[in-house]
Amino acid sequence: MEIWINPACSKCRSALTLLDAEGADYTVRRYLEDVPSEDEIRGVLERLGLEPWDITRTQEAEAKELGLKEWPRDAGSRARWITALAEHPKLIQRPIITADDGTAVVGRSEEAVRDALSR
Repeated sequence: MEIWINPACSKCRSALTLLDAEGADYTVRRYLEDVPSEDEIRGVLERLGLEPWDITRTQEAEAKELGLKEWPRDAGSRARWITALAEHPKLIQRPIITADDGTAVVGRSEEAVRDALSR
């Protein structure tokens, strides 16, 4: 299992604490430093069963500068959103946990982290 984190994020730290308490075997990816490629983002979206706008932090200053709230949320705009996430990784919702069974969750709650652990 891999977890994409921002160490400054309290939800990420909580997820790591829970994973450690459960004795989980995982790899940490500091995605602001080790930025995911567009292909990696597409792969995680497929595993999550979500669209790029579903994992975008639209309240971030960068999102407002880009005008993301005004971008269409449709199949024709999907690639544009993925490019924005790859170019501005701070916009990616966190933490994202990729489970061993090929699925993934956005681990913002204890329940979501436990869900990833059960896979």
